[in-house]
Amino acid sequence: MTIDTLPAGTLARDLVGGELTDSNLRRYLEGIPGVDAVGLEQRAASLGTRSIKTSSKAWALDRIIQLIDLTTLEGADTPGKVRSLVAKAMVPDAADPTTPRVAAVCVYGDMVGDAVAALGASHGDPDQGGISVAAVATAFPSGRASLAVKLADTADAVSAGADEIDMVIDRGAFLSGRYGLVHDQIVAVKDACRRADGSFANLKVILETGELNTYDNVRRASWLSILAGGDFIKTSTGKVAPAATLPVTLSMLEVVRDWHRLTGVKIGVKPAGGIRSSKDAIKYLVTVAETVGEEWLTPHLFRFGASSLLNDVLLQRQKLTSGHYSGADYVTID
Repeated sequence: MTIDTLPAGTLARDLVGGELTDSNLRRYLEGIPGVDAVGLEQRAASLGTRSIKTSSKAWALDRIIQLIDLTTLEGADTPGKVRSLVAKAMVPDAADPTTPRVAAVCVYGDMVGDAVAALGASHGDPDQGGISVAAVATAFPSGRASLAVKLADTADAVSAGADEIDMVIDRGAFLSGRYGLVHDQIVAVKDACRRADGSFANLKVILETGELNTYDNVRRASWLSILAGGDFIKTSTGKVAPAATLPVTLSMLEVVRDWHRLTGVKIGVKPAGGIRSSKDAIKYLVTVAETVGEEWLTPHLFRFGASSLLNDVLLQRQKLTSGHYSGADYVTID
């Protein structure tokens, strides 16, 4: 089996109406109706005002934890810091054993082996109670490297045990209209996600929406990433402002909804960067449920890329249990 014979490639060719050449992709993507920016922002604002009952809030807080990719992506990361991150991923609140685990830990590729070793028997599918290891790759966060370097970066992380690869698209190529180049690079990175047994690590395609400038570009980049075989579309690296926003995420969810209606295939969405409070995270849960359905609120279809969000969720969770807020020193520092 080659990457071109995977179901996503067949579906994409059927949808585009031919081979996925630069000209065909341009014709298809530029023929997508433009985004009603005012309507999109109004709907996002409306969804963001929805309130939930206390009983539902307890469920929502637990679900947020289960959807978090607990992340450290700093140049000063060390094996010790990764081990500490993994310890928190496995036991977010030592005082409350009912606290669920996060979905994954997200690290640089050279830290994957440390994360896998620290997880031990806990390394596994988050939908089955395990914790995945996600690695950023392809010259994250800029994406400014040759394709050969990007593919080696990806293959190294996969061979070290990464379950998921978070790649960045070439925003310069996309913004200059070289859709075929962006598509072909995503396809090649997906192929580099192939494991020795023939299975694939999941591929999250980072659009870096803060650099795409318009909702129309976000919509086109979302479609392009899915047509190329991405398993998830992700807003941001967290290194560029603005990162995740509710309107941008809503726009991406609408693409996922439309793809599912056309093909029956479900694609995941990951807002990342800037989501720090439980209140904001709940807005995203509501937006997901209202746009693509509650069935998307599982780790294989929705994630939060976050480092500080977990602490706020734990404090809110403690408040529901005890009736009062705990101080910040009642949770560990990431």
